[in-house]
Amino acid sequence: KTVILNNRYMGMVRQWQQLLHGSRYSESYSETLPDFVKLSEAFGFTGMKCENPADLDDAIAKMLEIDGPVILDVAVDDKENCYPMIPSGKPHNEMLLGQETNGNEAIDSDEGMVLV
Repeated sequence: KTVILNNRYMGMVRQWQQLLHGSRYSESYSETLPDFVKLSEAFGFTGMKCENPADLDDAIAKMLEIDGPVILDVAVDDKENCYPMIPSGKPHNEMLLGQETNGNEAIDSDEGMVLV
């Protein structure tokens, strides 16, 4: 089973460009992504799409009930970020934790280290 968190960008590339390179976006957006449901079916898999957050739990339950490979394409906001994130060359105790820490603060105390 595979879930695609589809923000129509190369998600982590865009996120790194936003957080670590002053939002200088380059080559991370794609207007021509494939239809992942049809692509899944072309390979003999089951393809599913979820565009409404209220439907996500049901879509996941259905995906798990299906025998065999399933790809679930989940539409997410195009500016949504994925956390936690460890910047290049940084140790795990300097991971970025997300919006609850303004999106760019690292773990820098002994207390925070128990999270990793």
